[in-house]
Amino acid sequence: MNTQADKDNKIFIVIISIVATIGGFLFGFDSGVINGTIDGLQASFDSDNAGTGFNVASMLLGCAVGAFFAGRLADRHGRRSLLICSAIFFIVSAWGSGVASGSIEFVFYRIIGGLAVGAASVMSPAYISEVAPARYRGRLTTVQQIAIISGLFTAFVSNYLLADLAGISTAELWMGFSAWRWMFWIELVPAVIFLLALLFIPESPRFLIASGQQEAGKKVLMKLYGETLGLSKVNEIKKSLQEDHQPRLGDLIDSSTGKIRGILWIGVGLAVFQQLVGINVVFYYGAVLWQAVGFSEADALLINVISGAVSIAACLITIVLVDRIGRKPLLLWGSVGMAITLGMMVFAFANGMVLDSGELDVGPWGPLALVSANAYVFIFNMSWGPVMWVMLGEMFPNQLRGSGLAVSGMFQWTANFVITMTFPILLVGIGLAGAYGFYALSAAVSAVFVISFVRETKGIELEKMVG
Repeated sequence: MNTQADKDNKIFIVIISIVATIGGFLFGFDSGVINGTIDGLQASFDSDNAGTGFNVASMLLGCAVGAFFAGRLADRHGRRSLLICSAIFFIVSAWGSGVASGSIEFVFYRIIGGLAVGAASVMSPAYISEVAPARYRGRLTTVQQIAIISGLFTAFVSNYLLADLAGISTAELWMGFSAWRWMFWIELVPAVIFLLALLFIPESPRFLIASGQQEAGKKVLMKLYGETLGLSKVNEIKKSLQEDHQPRLGDLIDSSTGKIRGILWIGVGLAVFQQLVGINVVFYYGAVLWQAVGFSEADALLINVISGAVSIAACLITIVLVDRIGRKPLLLWGSVGMAITLGMMVFAFANGMVLDSGELDVGPWGPLALVSANAYVFIFNMSWGPVMWVMLGEMFPNQLRGSGLAVSGMFQWTANFVITMTFPILLVGIGLAGAYGFYALSAAVSAVFVISFVRETKGIELEKMVG
């Protein structure tokens, strides 16, 4: 039977975890806001398909760098400290992206935003994993994905409303500025809230103990778990940190064999496959995708809103299931489901006709494409979307967590960049059917990867994770 103290501890853990997930919300908003600004960027910066692709994907370069260095810097300065840095970068990027007068300036500010997104993408789940008990750690870390999708959803709704107010995204809205610029500036509100809220949460106790701040770490653990369990956790963490040095990148190499640890390859595989299935093509280019199959800009933006709502519903189901049936079954089910739904989209696109204007008319197969796309988004956000981040946040032993997240996060965002950068080119070169055929094949291969290499982490305390 839970005592009142237990309930109070749980409330505290949930509150500080929610603060950390605001980073996920901004991760989603910053990723999704670009979706409604593409017409404005093309008109304002006079960019071609490749140029537009780079304007959209430029943030992802910053994400790869931010994820890599955040993991390493967090081992030196703390998880909370890196989240504060990311909040400041979110603010600078939101303001700068809206005021940019050319592609170079715009790319600069988007890369700053990418540094923030990359840092938040690995630090938010890491922080939550390091403060939450194993019995509901998966549920709390899954809230991170809900925050990401909520950020995307909010960006889609904001873009839709602002474009509707102005007429189109390139039209003037308020104070002489186009609607697409205001789409970026809306992000300033949650970014400032994130920065202020971070000032009131504690540093990760596992970081504090690993960095030699044992008294500070003990105080946080006792506040989280109560005196008895908190003191027990201190001893467990000390025991798990068998190395006599600060965590470092070299820990990822097994000293006995001289080879890279297998756990890192699994982390990299999870991170890369999450992107190879093409989910961010839907998130970043959803408006372009649906306009390409005959929908108006307004209808395309509305479809994005629907997709966002579907995603949130899927994540809520994952919260119920992730600590009950485990991580691996959800990943496997997701791989199979995405391969099927992506295959259905390929069928619809392959049976369409290319008009003289260059647009694809899918005719009677339009409803199939729309239903399949939303089913695909639903399945992704019930499986690989949240579960990949859950696993990266918890699968590495304490000594390897920062470095493992750094390398896995870098690969995740690099793959994201490649997929996002190449989509406009593939759209012109091999068409929607060809592009989505590749994503479907990747989903099928990811199922084999899960069966062969992924290990279950449900219910295992962080101190008992092995590399």
